[in-house]
Amino acid sequence: MPKVLTKEAIEKLRRDGFHFPIHGISEGEAADYRRQLEAFEAANGGTLEGANRFKTHLLFKWLADLIRAPHILDTVEDLIGPDILCWTTHWFIKEAQSPNYVSWHQDNNYWGLDTKDLVSVWIALSPATLQSGCMRMLPGSHLKPPMPHVDTRAEDNMLTRGQTIMDVDESQAVDIEVKTGDAALFAYEIAHASPPNNSDDRRIAIVLRYIPPTARQVLADWDSAALVRGEDKYGHFEHEPMPTRDLDPVAVAFHAKAEEQQRQIYYKDTEWEDTRVTEDGVASPY
Repeated sequence: MPKVLTKEAIEKLRRDGFHFPIHGISEGEAADYRRQLEAFEAANGGTLEGANRFKTHLLFKWLADLIRAPHILDTVEDLIGPDILCWTTHWFIKEAQSPNYVSWHQDNNYWGLDTKDLVSVWIALSPATLQSGCMRMLPGSHLKPPMPHVDTRAEDNMLTRGQTIMDVDESQAVDIEVKTGDAALFAYEIAHASPPNNSDDRRIAIVLRYIPPTARQVLADWDSAALVRGEDKYGHFEHEPMPTRDLDPVAVAFHAKAEEQQRQIYYKDTEWEDTRVTEDGVASPY
């Protein structure tokens, strides 16, 4: 018996590869999290960039709490069972009137996780609309063989390598418009993209990535994840520390190791494999 999702919602997610909207956080919580994010940005040179854009649950106490929020884990449990790891968290921030976009791609093309049970929980800290560059998804693409990708390194592409599916019938795409605080669920293999933000406000989203402990990392000998519910009987991932406060020194040190490892995974077998994350965001892990 599902805890949160209806049978119909689960069937839709299995069929289409996504389901939205669901409750993520309240509008008040979204405003508070955005305030904390922007205070950190103001104190650290501006827009969140580079290594600070992923696994940030090791840096921000509020985000460490969010990935463990019971209502979110109940939703994830409905899909992958009671034993849950949070593999990473990703920020997707598009500045107002920005040319930045995300090309059509599938995450399983370059993350190295050998599971079909990765669930992404995409939470809006500001409205995601057609004007602000909401996500677009290709229904059913997660059920088909992986689509060929080309590394473009296009200037305004927010993806690591500008990895792009070149032949997509966009007339079949669904726009994932959500309000502040709402969330969308989507599958590991779903083809998705998002256009530039043409609105006058930042489009801010935090994405929580959950996997079962049975998953393995096949592109590296070591990887890490936070055990957020249940048990891990497999030990394929080193468990990440729970920060006791923002910028907890123990968690910050672990983040430095983990972000370097994930950078190597994202660039595996490319000409940029030895590129290090820089202050201007080179090697941003998207």
